[in-house]
Amino acid sequence: MRIAMWSGPRNLSTALMYAFGSRPDFHVVDEPFYGPYLRRTRLPHPMAQQIMEDRFETAREVSAALRGPLPQGKQHAYHKHMCQHMIPGMPRDFMSSCVHVFLLRHPARVVASFSKGYENPTAADIGFEAQAELYDHVLSLGLHPHVIYSADIRNDPEGQLRGLCKRIELEFNPRMLHWPLGGHRSDGIWASHWYGAVHRSTGFAGPEGPLPELDAAGRALVAQAMPHYEKMRERLA
Repeated sequence: MRIAMWSGPRNLSTALMYAFGSRPDFHVVDEPFYGPYLRRTRLPHPMAQQIMEDRFETAREVSAALRGPLPQGKQHAYHKHMCQHMIPGMPRDFMSSCVHVFLLRHPARVVASFSKGYENPTAADIGFEAQAELYDHVLSLGLHPHVIYSADIRNDPEGQLRGLCKRIELEFNPRMLHWPLGGHRSDGIWASHWYGAVHRSTGFAGPEGPLPELDAAGRALVAQAMPHYEKMRERLA
């Protein structure tokens, strides 16, 4: 099984990668298209030059690797994807061989968190429109995508992960609920900028509080994202 997990930034995606990475039967891949995305967009992301040098593969090479043999005799693969990386021209041929899961979080929480590490984000940067379009693309392939909600996972990690495993016909492993301090060997080089909180954790954080208050720019960004977020919310199981 190859799981493609699709989310935007600041969306529990690293914690979920650690959960699957804690299983001995899974190979995990952290944001495989990040290097090609930056080389095509030239966006001023934190550590952009280091990322491009570290992730030197072309988008076509990334796609081939995602379809290729799994290392170290692993049975399954978990691909942590950022929806906003799948700009026009990025190959999608690998998608037909994956089980697709879409991870959703309220736009206000995404904007509040992402803005702390990246100045003046745009709607394209937070990926909600791309997520809805990718969901429709998966449907067009004749596949059945699954949608999960980050707040639900934080409220009940074991119940939600058991439910997800059942839906994708994967046996649940309780090792998914905990991971070692300090990160995973498959972390991208950008982990030092973005993964501080999850590196200090050994499991999922507790329930979230009220929605954050945002400035005018943040509220405008949330308004742009909401139609796509609501569309995905309707697809929750």
